[in-house]
Amino acid sequence: MTKEKRQNLALLSLDGLSIGDAFGELLLRRYPRFTWQSEIPAGPWEWTDDTQMALSIVEVLCQVGSIDQDALAEAFAARFVRDPHRGYAEGATKLLSRIAEGADWRVASPKLFAGGSYGNGAAMRAAPIGGYFSGNPERAAMEARLSAEVTHAHPEGQAGAIAVAVAASLASSRDPEAPTNLLGAVLDFVPRSITGESIAAAREIPADQLILAIRDLGTGQNVSSQDTVPFCLWIAANHPYDFEQALRMTLQGMGDCDTTCAIVGGIVALSSKEIPQDFLERREPLPRIECSH
Repeated sequence: MTKEKRQNLALLSLDGLSIGDAFGELLLRRYPRFTWQSEIPAGPWEWTDDTQMALSIVEVLCQVGSIDQDALAEAFAARFVRDPHRGYAEGATKLLSRIAEGADWRVASPKLFAGGSYGNGAAMRAAPIGGYFSGNPERAAMEARLSAEVTHAHPEGQAGAIAVAVAASLASSRDPEAPTNLLGAVLDFVPRSITGESIAAAREIPADQLILAIRDLGTGQNVSSQDTVPFCLWIAANHPYDFEQALRMTLQGMGDCDTTCAIVGGIVALSSKEIPQDFLERREPLPRIECSH
């Protein structure tokens, strides 16, 4: 696959991620009674830190061709300083502020929460890595771990990022069997973890049992990898071809909606027939990313 094709797939995933992020944030905050039948609200839909950090992921991939951790830390911090009001969590705010002031992420990241963060933040931005390394889940897993380590030193936080990137890599392959086998295929690359155990449990939940999936897997109420990523992968595996349907299903779980929708959107953008044009038009525009060719 050419570098330009990989870049385009990463940018497609970024579109899906940012739309999901903005869609979930808008409906959770302004339309808490949004239902399956509700009309989609008018734009603009403003994206959050989920997209802001994913922009840095895609920027580094497009310029370097892999995850350069120092470049990524610098990009994370620079975007935070330019626009700190995108809904960053307290831990991320502290860490990125320290990096912006000159701290080494290798020292600062493990100190978060006495052992590193196991939050869902590394997972929420990881799908474009899978797009860039389409059909190469082993490489996607390796690069996702590198991307996560900058801010999430805890193994659970890294496991979530790996799972999302691998799912996106498989989804983007356009293999008709990929969605059917998605959860099992992802587990081949996820290190032993609570996140992995919950993904394994998700395989046993039938596609028509949304309430059971919400109850047993969690939807980000604890803002952790282990209570966010398994539900998102369950949605992506069972609703791979219809972008809008996948987001509407994700929203039924409530929880950390901007993050769950960002993860699902970043994956399903790569397997679905298309992203609805009106969704693209309603999302707040993204800044241009310079890609080398």
